[in-house]
Amino acid sequence: MGGEDNQIIFILFAGAFLAAIMATFVVSMVILHRQRQVQNKQKMDQIKAEYEKTLLNIENEIQQDTLRHIGRELHDNVGQLLSLAKLYLGSSKPEKQTEGRLLINQIINEVRGLSKTLNLDWVESISLEEFIKQQLDKIQATDFCETLLVESNEAWKLNKDTKLVLIRVIQECLNNAIKHASPSNIKVQMKESDGRYLVRIEDDGKGFDTSQQSKGSGMTNLRKRMETIGGAFEIISSPGNGTQINLSLPVSVLVLN
Repeated sequence: MGGEDNQIIFILFAGAFLAAIMATFVVSMVILHRQRQVQNKQKMDQIKAEYEKTLLNIENEIQQDTLRHIGRELHDNVGQLLSLAKLYLGSSKPEKQTEGRLLINQIINEVRGLSKTLNLDWVESISLEEFIKQQLDKIQATDFCETLLVESNEAWKLNKDTKLVLIRVIQECLNNAIKHASPSNIKVQMKESDGRYLVRIEDDGKGFDTSQQSKGSGMTNLRKRMETIGGAFEIISSPGNGTQINLSLPVSVLVLN
């Protein structure tokens, strides 16, 4: 009987030991799962915070550019029109006074147009294609260089935030080409390829050694901005061979549900 009792005690002890191990394992897995949940939540919160910070920075930059544009327009355009209107309205000649009244109407329309640019509502009212065309037309109008836009076969449906980031990145790329590349031609192409939408910005300017881009933060910032909307930034350039910049996004990111 003593041997059987010892066996029963051993079995009970072993069962209790295995149960304790299993309980410890289950508790450990639960704790590990909760830790991973917390880590994932913290990571998602960080990504969300970076995304919101990027959008805020871009909105601030565009608003600052808008204010500078309004300042120039008020000084160079509206100011001159007001001066002419004052001269015409002060004339004793009826035809000059009529011209002065017409100028006042023109000034009112100019100011109304400027007021619309004080907020970002225009981002929702303009397509990406229209924005790029406007930017290239402005460059062309200065006789700085020739420009060309090759549009996609289908219109891209973008939400406001995605469009805002793309607008700012494209704007910066074009500004960099004007400032540093001295090109004769700038070409922007929009196309769909392998389930991704691509904006390709090319110039035939000076080009540069891409291995030296780490000296400045400009390209890094543009790359990070594309990453915040799930996109990618690629630059191909070499001295004397111009520059090509590829901005790409998955179709699933761009198309609205």
